[in-house]
Amino acid sequence: MEHIFKKTPKNFRIGGDVLPQKRDVGRFVRWPRYIRIQRQKKVLLQRLKTPPALHQFSSEFCLDKNQATELFRLLNKYRPETAAQKKQRLQSLAEAETKQAGAGVSGNAPATVQYGLNHVTYLVEQRKAQLVAIASDVDPIELVVWLPALCRRMGVPFCIVKNRSRLGSLVHKKNATCVAITRVNPEDQQTLDTLSGMCTQAFNDRPVTEWGDRTLGLRTVARVAKRDAARRRDAAKRLAVMTK
Repeated sequence: MEHIFKKTPKNFRIGGDVLPQKRDVGRFVRWPRYIRIQRQKKVLLQRLKTPPALHQFSSEFCLDKNQATELFRLLNKYRPETAAQKKQRLQSLAEAETKQAGAGVSGNAPATVQYGLNHVTYLVEQRKAQLVAIASDVDPIELVVWLPALCRRMGVPFCIVKNRSRLGSLVHKKNATCVAITRVNPEDQQTLDTLSGMCTQAFNDRPVTEWGDRTLGLRTVARVAKRDAARRRDAAKRLAVMTK
């Protein structure tokens, strides 16, 4: 009598049913769609020439390491309050007012870094911002592509830094498109004036006017080199015929 369940023993030989434990099959994997789109977008941006308004956000025009270190050293002193810190400050302020009964306790919030694209835009339009830092890797870049022109029009010093997550860490967020500083303590005013003067000279007074060059692929480079070599051979042949 035939059994309902048949034995299907596994083949442990090379190329059989059981594969080796450590085997790199990465080249057989189909990457997720969002990863493919990210890579295709990066390659496409490398192949296209970029206008000056976009080229100014490239890494060659951003603050260098030493300048960015000085900027973030100042901005770190004025990080915004967390919800718990604000609650504690208001509670202690209320207790002080209760004890002193209107003896002139100041209720002004401390000087902090301002963030949020709409809020920073308002500060620039009102000329309240003393220094604006814009991230270079905002996606989509159209969110901030107009902000440097607005800062130049209003006479507000601005700079472009390389990492949006670094700006986000200042304001307790994952990412931030831009931040602005409106006031600092008296002991930091000279540092802010130095940074503002440096940013005015490097960014406000020197707008980017040239187009960004493109980077060709390996096959295109080889094809262009082959075409140029053929043209040089033809030119050499014509010259040889003319000199005879």
